[in-house]
Amino acid sequence: MNYKLEYKPVGFGPDPDTGKQNQGLSGVFFIPDYQRGYRWTAVEVCKLLDDIAQSANEGKKRYSLQPIVVKGKADGSWEVIDGQQRLTTLWLVFNYMHKEGFKRSGAAYSLKYETRPGSEHYLETLDKRQSEENIDYFHLRAAHDAIDQWLRDKASNDHAKDALVDQIHGYLSRSVHVIWYEVPADEEPIPLFTRLNQGRIPLTDAELLKAVLLSRVQEKHPGRETEIAAQWDGIERDLQRADLWAFVAPPHSRAQQQGTRIDLLLDTLAGKPPTGAHLHHTFDALRVQAEDDGLVFWDQVVALHAQVLGWFEEPHWHNKIGFLVACGRPLAELLQLAQGQRKRDFDAALTARIKATLDTRADELGGVLHYENNGHKAKLQRLLLLFNIEVFRDRFPFKEHVGTAWSLEHIHAQNAQDLVRAEQWETWLREHRQALHDIHTPDNAATIGPLLDRIDAAAAQLHTPRFGLKEFQPLAGQILLALNDGVEEEADHSIANLALLSHGANAALSNAVFEVKRSKVLAMDRRGDYLPAATRNVFLKYYAPADRLQPHFWSAADKAAYLRAIQLTLADYLQ
Repeated sequence: MNYKLEYKPVGFGPDPDTGKQNQGLSGVFFIPDYQRGYRWTAVEVCKLLDDIAQSANEGKKRYSLQPIVVKGKADGSWEVIDGQQRLTTLWLVFNYMHKEGFKRSGAAYSLKYETRPGSEHYLETLDKRQSEENIDYFHLRAAHDAIDQWLRDKASNDHAKDALVDQIHGYLSRSVHVIWYEVPADEEPIPLFTRLNQGRIPLTDAELLKAVLLSRVQEKHPGRETEIAAQWDGIERDLQRADLWAFVAPPHSRAQQQGTRIDLLLDTLAGKPPTGAHLHHTFDALRVQAEDDGLVFWDQVVALHAQVLGWFEEPHWHNKIGFLVACGRPLAELLQLAQGQRKRDFDAALTARIKATLDTRADELGGVLHYENNGHKAKLQRLLLLFNIEVFRDRFPFKEHVGTAWSLEHIHAQNAQDLVRAEQWETWLREHRQALHDIHTPDNAATIGPLLDRIDAAAAQLHTPRFGLKEFQPLAGQILLALNDGVEEEADHSIANLALLSHGANAALSNAVFEVKRSKVLAMDRRGDYLPAATRNVFLKYYAPADRLQPHFWSAADKAAYLRAIQLTLADYLQ
């Protein structure tokens, strides 16, 4: 509970807000034996310098580095659990400026190594001749050289170099801060180091804010920190539920397995943009609130969590909001939509937002939208996702769409031209032979029987020089005709011939006619595989006219009935 977290200036210049002298990094930082040596390359060093210079040029009062995680030692030094690379690089920058005669002193802190005492001495000299003695020396010297080269590249002459050094040194002393994360004395450092470094799971904004919140509440409202910690853990457990997380998380976060999920609520309160946010944007935005009045801040988090749970439990709103989130609409936008609205008005606002998201006219469903047009695919996929949601009639299982690539599948594909290898022909003929066998009756025996014989004869010659593309294509054409009830038609790329399937299932069903796909989809259904409701309905002929029910064919009447079902179901959401 006794984590200490604060912004700590890197240097000792005047604070840009208060004018008071910064109390920057000082003392001895102890690098324990479980840490590897310094390994930053010129790329990381120059990136840090570029970021600092850019922030200084933009006049930003604060530039926050990633956390320095430390634990106090009995002798007053700090054991570095995470942040060695940043601490060492900053030390090298300060001391470069000192050794090259730009500044009277270097860094105000020192680095001490448990098992590499030579590195401590080498830092003082950075002798180029010794840099080849071991890998630690090599990287320390290379970082020093990178700093020198960066300044040479940025400054055209000595005067410009002096000015640039003054700017960087001044900004480091006034405005560059680290997030200082001090762990309790009783915490074991090695497990925390393992999580932060070997697993590369950095401290999240949520963990940083939690440390600030609990420490401030403990100071101002003793005893309440235990209650808040328990509530915090309860919210995190809720968001770890697959169904709730899939409902509320944006698409790029839905497959997230590690780290904290309460960040989503905090990001929402902080107004974090979906892209382009700087590192620890949320912590920077909410830290002052958590420090000033932790209880008020926490009430906001609890209220947002309750709002999300309320939406999740109500099927009607669950489906509308879940669809909008799946389409990339941020949670903050939907919260703003709900502010001060009665239930009926909020529902109408959600419908209007869905209509704007689809941006589709009713008459476009008749054929204007086209699978072969790459610009239409995303719109077709959204339409079919919403159709499946509306057909489901309960809380839609968004969790089934997490971690799975969903794509558009032709219900009836009448195209075998893409098949050019014997292995492809063999699979296609085997599957379509089974479909012909399934529809074989005394009434069509005169057509189907000879086709089955021709397929068997072709199968025997598939891997011989006597069988090639010119033999396969005519046979495939006859098979497709038979499996389309004798009707010859062109490939249909409209929504009336499309359904939503997982990418894996789509690949398995590609280039197959309706009867082949129907058999496979039914097998998937019997195995208990998840199928979107409307997709399942299509292959069960749910939308087929009762007086024209042909279970083995996808006819023009089937397409028309399916299209009418989509149009009627989505009528409220179409322009």
